[in-house]
Formats: sequence, structure tokens, C-alpha cells
Amino acid sequence: MTNVFNILEERGYIEQMTHPAEIKELFGKESVPFYIGIDPTADSLHVGHFVSLMVASHMQKCRHKPIILVGGGTATIGDPSGKTDMRKMMTRETIDHNVECIKKQIEKFISFEGKNAAIIVNNADWLLDLNFVQFMRDIGSLFSVNKMLAAECYKQRMETGLTFFEMSYMLMQSYDFLHLYETYGCKLEMGGNDQWSNILGGVDLIRRIGKDDSYGLTFKLLTTKEGKKMGKTEKGALWLDPEKTSPYEFYQYWRNIEDESVENVLKLLTFLPMDKIKELASLKDEQINEAKKIAAFEITKLVHGEEEAKKAEEAANALFTGKGNLDNMPTVELENRNISILDAIILTGIAPSKGQARTLVNQGGISLNDNKISDVNYVLSDVDFNDGYAILKKGKKVFYKLV
Repeated sequence: MTNVFNILEERGYIEQMTHPAEIKELFGKESVPFYIGIDPTADSLHVGHFVSLMVASHMQKCRHKPIILVGGGTATIGDPSGKTDMRKMMTRETIDHNVECIKKQIEKFISFEGKNAAIIVNNADWLLDLNFVQFMRDIGSLFSVNKMLAAECYKQRMETGLTFFEMSYMLMQSYDFLHLYETYGCKLEMGGNDQWSNILGGVDLIRRIGKDDSYGLTFKLLTTKEGKKMGKTEKGALWLDPEKTSPYEFYQYWRNIEDESVENVLKLLTFLPMDKIKELASLKDEQINEAKKIAAFEITKLVHGEEEAKKAEEAANALFTGKGNLDNMPTVELENRNISILDAIILTGIAPSKGQARTLVNQGGISLNDNKISDVNYVLSDVDFNDGYAILKKGKKVFYKLV
């Protein structure tokens, strides 16, 4: 059996490790329980969670046992990492609803059956009933405030203000690791690189109580060549829920990634063999578009299934060739065909306001049925609806069918 360490290293997942030699040796053992945490701040996962789920899948395929921790308890606080202000507090009912929705999406990546079946745990089960004084006495006393304030996740918030409520997040996440260590024999916490400080807190906590076999590993965040997180669209996050981001929009996002991101996306978000990935990544100029098509199809297939991936692919091909089925592209139904171009732009979500819509038109960024629209006062009419629909386009990559 291949040591999963080699797979994660070759595909470029690994960013930081607490104990590299020990972790590699640990991965070579029969089965290692590990955990990845997800805060249920919405009723769907988004692309930011994608790498975590892929790592969990690779780990499970190499006989290790995933523990997926949904933060029903910590979500009542909110992780301050990378945030400029405090998260909105959610009710228990909202959190429970989000947890149920997220579970269904996780099942597409990992199995909950078999010898190394994954389990889902909710830290609300042990955090919400903690006795504050006892917790601070047993756990809080083991943390240095000076060391905590030096952590990147807190340093970023010192100027804008950091509440004690949020500062306790590291203690909570560290306690999660300790609880899973004692309950399930979990020896490894994994997460995105923005979680490094919190993961270090948990590893250190377990070692402070006299154990020496707790470890932490972070993986690379999915970023553009400028270092910005991938997965942001004009409508916001790229969700894994088809009701929030349609399979077509999801497919198109990956179809239109920058050339420099193709290899990284193929390695991190698909199960294609490395030989194939290197072959695709070596393509240049116009040929790199073939690699993008394969990436878009493979990623969409993982999240939405092969049938939806084929529909999205067909719709995309139809737009660019003029042949094929357009039924699966994003569609907006109009109450009245005589709608202004500005209102149509806002209705599709291409722009959030008339001011921004007007700017797009003035800059030559809007087309209707491949005809550039230059008049901000243009009003659609029957002649624009060939075969019962019109195609509204922003630039070369954003399309909507108006019916």
C-alpha cells in the first residue's frame, strides 16, 4: 500500500507539519484516525472546503480513518482567522440545519461504510455543556496569553479589536483535538494553512498533559497567481450546492481559470494520475484550453456527478460553437420582454446596481446575442428573442439566457 504521505507531497497538498519524520512514519502504519474541522457557518460547503475533502479522500483510500468534525459549538463563536471583524452569532437551530446539509455534501468525497469508515462528530456535543470555571482551570491554565497573541490569527485583529469571546476559539479548537484524541485515538489534526496557529494549540495541549504522539499538518490554500483565494465569483462564493451555484456556473469557473493555475488545480482537485496532469500542464497557448476543459469536467463530476458535468460541458460547447443544447446554462425568466438592458444586467446578477451596470455598458463589456450594447438606455424587444430566448453576455466568459 502506498504511503499517503508520498501522494500528498507529490500532488503539492502539504504546506506545514509539526513533526515531518514522525508524520511520514505514522502514515505508513495500518490505520491512523485523523480529523478535519468544518465550521457550519452556511448550509453549504464552498470551494474553500474542497482541498480538505480531497485530502480526507486520499487519506481514506490509503486505509486511514477520517473524522469530520463539524463545529456546531465553535460556530457559536466564530474563528477570527483571516477575519477583519467578529462573525455574526448564529442560533443553535441554524447551526443544526447547516450541519445536516453539509453532511450530504461530504458523502460525495468520503465513505461512511467499510473497515475505515469515516465518522462525523459535532463539537456542540461536548463544548456546549462545559463548566466554564472547570474548563479554564483545566485547559485555560495551560495556554500562554503572550504566545497566543503572537499567533497570526490574533495579530491581524489587534488593531481592529479582538474580543475575549473570539480569543477563546483557539482553546476550544485545541480542546476538540484533545477530546478526539482521548475518545477516538485521533493523533492528527489537518486543515488549511490559515489554521496553523489553532492546530499548533491542539498539538501542544495534548503534549502538555504528558502525551507525545499528537501531530498537525496543514495544506496549501487554493490561490491564484496573485495569492488571492480562488473560489470567488461576482455573486460571491463558489458553492458546492447546485441551488447556490449551478453546475454550469461551477463548470465555467474552472473552465476559465488562469493558465498558471491549471496544474495546481488538477493536482489538488482531481484524482487524475500525475503523469496525465503533467502532460496536460505542459500544453501551451491555445492548447492549454483543452486542459482547462478536462479540469472543469473532472471537478464538476466530483461535486455534481457525471451527468451534470456532461450537461454543463454541452452547454458551454453550445455557446462557443453555436451548436448543441443551451438548456443547462444559467437561465433567467423575464416577466416582460421589454426590459431595459440595465435591469436585465441586475436581474441576472452580472452587476448589483444600475451604476455598475451602466459602467459595464459604457466600457463595452455587455453584449446581447453577440451584438455589443453601447446605449445604456437600450430596451429589449421581441426581435432580440430568437427562438424564444436572448443571450446576455459580459465579456467573453459570463453568459445568461433570458427567456
